[in-house]
Amino acid sequence: MKTPAILLVMSAGLLAVSGAQAQGSYPTKPVRLIVPSSPGGGTDTTARIIAPKLSELLGQQVVIDNRAGAGAIIGAEIASRAAPDGYTLLMGLSTYTINPAMLRKIPFDITRDFAPISLAVTLPNVLVSHPSLPVKTVKELIAFAKARPGQLQFASAGVGTNPHLTMELFLSMSGLKMVHVPYKGVGPALIDVVAGHVPMMTGSILSAYPQIKSGRLRAYGVTSARRATGAPEIPTIAEAGVPGYDAVQWYGLLAPAGIPREIILRLHGGMVRVLQDPAMKQRIISDGAEPTPSATPEEFGALIRTELVKWAKVVKDAGIAPE
Repeated sequence: MKTPAILLVMSAGLLAVSGAQAQGSYPTKPVRLIVPSSPGGGTDTTARIIAPKLSELLGQQVVIDNRAGAGAIIGAEIASRAAPDGYTLLMGLSTYTINPAMLRKIPFDITRDFAPISLAVTLPNVLVSHPSLPVKTVKELIAFAKARPGQLQFASAGVGTNPHLTMELFLSMSGLKMVHVPYKGVGPALIDVVAGHVPMMTGSILSAYPQIKSGRLRAYGVTSARRATGAPEIPTIAEAGVPGYDAVQWYGLLAPAGIPREIILRLHGGMVRVLQDPAMKQRIISDGAEPTPSATPEEFGALIRTELVKWAKVVKDAGIAPE
C-alpha cells in the first residue's frame, strides 16, 4: 500500500527536476523585448544597441517590438499582462516613476506588476541658457533668479516630463521661483532657447551638447551626480552650487511579475556582460549616455522605489495637479 505514495513523491520530484531543467535551458525560443516608444527615440535606441549582444549571450534572438502610445503606457500595459516566463520583456524608462504622481489612472503598477532585471543606461540632462543671460555659473544663476522671483522663464519638453521635473527639483532645492513654459517635446523647447525666446531649460545632453560646443547655449551643469563621460568639462549641478542634486533619465530591463528567479538571474547576468563589454560601453557613451548595470536586480528595484518617492514630492511641491 506504500507504493502509490512513493510513486507520487518520485513523480513530484521528476516534475521539479524537469521544471528546473526547463528554466536552466532558458531561452529555447526568441525573446520579445517590448519598447514602449516609436523607433528612433532614446528608449528604442538603447534597446537596439543592447539587443544584438544580448541575443548573442542568450543564444536566442531578442526581437524588438515597438508598442508606442499614451506616454509609454500602452507598451507597459501589454508587457504587464504577458506570461511571466521570460519570453516577454519590457525596456522600462524613468517616466514610469513619474506617471503615478502625474496621472490618476494607470493600468499597471510598476512595483507590483513588474520584476526588475537591471538598470541599463542613464542619461543626464544639462541646465543651459541663452548666452545673453548675464550669469555664467550655477551660483550666479541662483543669485540672479532670487533677486527676480517669478520673473524668469524656463522651457521644458512638456508638463510632467523628466526635463520639466528635473528643473522643478532644481528650483525647489535652490529656493527659486520661475515661470514654466511647456513645449511639445525637447526639440521645440531647445529651438526657442537657442533663439533667445525663453532664457533657459534643462534638456537631454545628447540634444543640447552640439549647441553648447558651438556657443549657442551656455551650460551650467549636468543633472547627474557624476560628470558625464562624454562632456567631462561640464560640472555637475551638485558640485556647482546645489549639493545633493541628482536627477537623470534612465532605461532598464523589466519582466512581468512572477518570472522565475533563475530566469531573472540569467537575464541580469546577460545585461551586466553586455553593458561591461568595452565596445558596447564606447557605443553607449558616444551616444551621450552612461552604461550603468545594476549590481543586483534588487538594486534596480530599490532605485525604482526611490524615484517614485522623489518625483511624487517634486510634483507635490511644484503644485502640479494630477490629470
